[in-house]
Amino acid sequence: MWPVLSLLALIGLGQPATAAVWAVQPGGPLPRVADALRLAGDGDTITVAPGTYRGDVAVITQRALTIVGLGERPLLLADGAHAEGKAIWVVRGGDIRIENIAFQGTRVPSRNGAGIRFERGRLTLRRCLFADNQMGLLTSNDNSAELVIEDSEFRDAPHQTQAEGLPHLLYVGRIARASIRGSRFSRGFDGHLIKSRAAETVIEDNWIDDGPGGQASYEIDLPNGGLARVARNTIGQSAATHNPVMLSFGAEGQPWPRSGLQMLDNRFVNRLGAATGVPVRVWVERLPPATPVRSQGNRWLGGGTPELGAGADSRDDAAGPLPAE
Repeated sequence: MWPVLSLLALIGLGQPATAAVWAVQPGGPLPRVADALRLAGDGDTITVAPGTYRGDVAVITQRALTIVGLGERPLLLADGAHAEGKAIWVVRGGDIRIENIAFQGTRVPSRNGAGIRFERGRLTLRRCLFADNQMGLLTSNDNSAELVIEDSEFRDAPHQTQAEGLPHLLYVGRIARASIRGSRFSRGFDGHLIKSRAAETVIEDNWIDDGPGGQASYEIDLPNGGLARVARNTIGQSAATHNPVMLSFGAEGQPWPRSGLQMLDNRFVNRLGAATGVPVRVWVERLPPATPVRSQGNRWLGGGTPELGAGADSRDDAAGPLPAE
């Protein structure tokens, strides 16, 4: 159908036009999201009917926009196509909200093809899926950008050689803030499940577990420190992991001037074995002096000794056996 407009937008009422809703559906007047994006204005909404949209790649340039998948989650399948050699969708800036859309199969010549490349502004994702992309979601290094992820899933990193790139499920650059809540990350390969260089990173109430067959490196990598809160997550590595550490903080140096790590009430599941697996490693020598590290109520399941640094505040943490699976 053609865009649905509020009654206030009807000609002759003397009222300013309100936002339009553009309906995308297979076989309809707007069969591709890219078609709707060419017509949508700032503040509009695009609805996407269930179905598979092959090669439906685009650059989102609106200053404000909502894209919502209806019913069974619509699938954006790259099918060999990409926008600007970057992603299925490139978010240029603005305040963009995307809900209930799946992004799958991105491959680009630079080997870091993403389901979404987020460059500037504020991006909010809810109930989205990223699977089998060279990079699930990749951001720029714009230090004013903000990313919000809720109730979404990132999985199935492609199996490729290191010469073909490291397929992180989520790679957040040096942006202002990343918030990741209520989401699932699993089945990585070589790259990390979550990598964030943001000045502030919040990771709460997620399932970040590579699973028995996963071959990820770190489950969570916070290489430049920053202010990080990691709370109430299940964080697990497989016996086939490519790195014994599950959560790494400050490994690459170049830290943010305000850095600190809070880990509260997490479950670390170490399938690699107590003699080898390391739940947490804080690289204190690469962080600002006296960077605060607080660890409270965490459970180290399957053994392994966390390396928090001499000045860490550790309270009510405890070891335990692997859970039954």
